[in-house]
Amino acid sequence: MKQILTLGIALMLSVAAFAQKNVTQFLGIPIDGTKSAMIQKLKAKGFTYNASDDVLSGQFNGRSVNLHVVTNNNKVYRIMVADAVGTTEGEIKIRFNTLCSQFEKNGKYLPQNLLGQYALNDEEDISYEMSVHNKRYQAAYYQVTEADQDTTGISEWLIGKIISEYGEEKWDNMGEEERQTAGLTLAMDYLLDKVSHKSVWFMISEHFGRYYINIFYDNEKNQANGEDL
Repeated sequence: MKQILTLGIALMLSVAAFAQKNVTQFLGIPIDGTKSAMIQKLKAKGFTYNASDDVLSGQFNGRSVNLHVVTNNNKVYRIMVADAVGTTEGEIKIRFNTLCSQFEKNGKYLPQNLLGQYALNDEEDISYEMSVHNKRYQAAYYQVTEADQDTTGISEWLIGKIISEYGEEKWDNMGEEERQTAGLTLAMDYLLDKVSHKSVWFMISEHFGRYYINIFYDNEKNQANGEDL
């Protein structure tokens, strides 16, 4: 059991370096609280609020964008970042692939698709696929916020998981390499459990022949889960 504790602390320290506040963030602002408070925080970041249209505008990642704050029971659960200016089919494919590359290189994100392959090839006819087959082009990631060095409860979690999945006797009889592989898998399960509600994804939309990117920062803990049914 001591080996389990040692492995657990070593693995979880490296994994916990990725998890801090369990809430999705946009420009460092937690996706939470009231809509009015969120609008004020976004205005402090330089965005301009248009009350009549209920939208904020400004610059994000080198683009002119419109921000939409979405709530459930007056709690913010989504910031939608929409391109303010549309572009051509060829340009949107380049933009989509550029965003994929930026997310993949950013240590704050893990692809929801285990392969992490979202980029479009040059031959993809997105106008045809979207209009005829209603194909949806999107890429989805989990956001991993700043490190939380507090490992309280991690070892206990790992011990319980190992005993339930392997049994103490089988674990003790496993080779060191096999234990490392199994422990790393469990550590990733722990991380994914922490970040699974922090979804950041983007998609291509089309409007009158012009193409746009919409990025969604979601705090799924605040989404409706049937409580009003």
